[in-house]
Amino acid sequence: MLMILSLGIGALAQSTAPVQPDEKPIQQLVSAFLSAWNQHDAHAFAETFAEDADFTNIYGVGASGRTAIEKFHAAVFETIFKQSHQTTTDVRIRFITPDIASVDVHWEMTGSTARDGTPIPIRKGLLNWIVTNRGGRWLITVMHNQELTP
Repeated sequence: MLMILSLGIGALAQSTAPVQPDEKPIQQLVSAFLSAWNQHDAHAFAETFAEDADFTNIYGVGASGRTAIEKFHAAVFETIFKQSHQTTTDVRIRFITPDIASVDVHWEMTGSTARDGTPIPIRKGLLNWIVTNRGGRWLITVMHNQELTP
């Protein structure tokens, strides 16, 4: 009887082991975000955000909603980020639930300019995202951006 009970508990423990969520769709979201940025495509960029997303830039200025995020970025893609190129140096994903994750994206940027057109040297920063899986599609729900000082 004891052996049967032990086998039953062992099987139960194996069947309830947590399943590690797949990071690949979130990595693909990071890639889509960077691709849209590097193409200076405000519409494609905004498509990486949820309809009700909140965005905050390095100055604490933000936009709420996908449409407002697109409009915000259309203006800067035509000016200070017109020639910019962004890459990642590290991406860290922590699942809060199977459908919610915190994502830290360390970035580097070249080609940006000040408002007067003066070139800005390489910039480094950190994007903090909360992403959610909505109907099988991972989207940025909250984004805070910060520039890191050397």
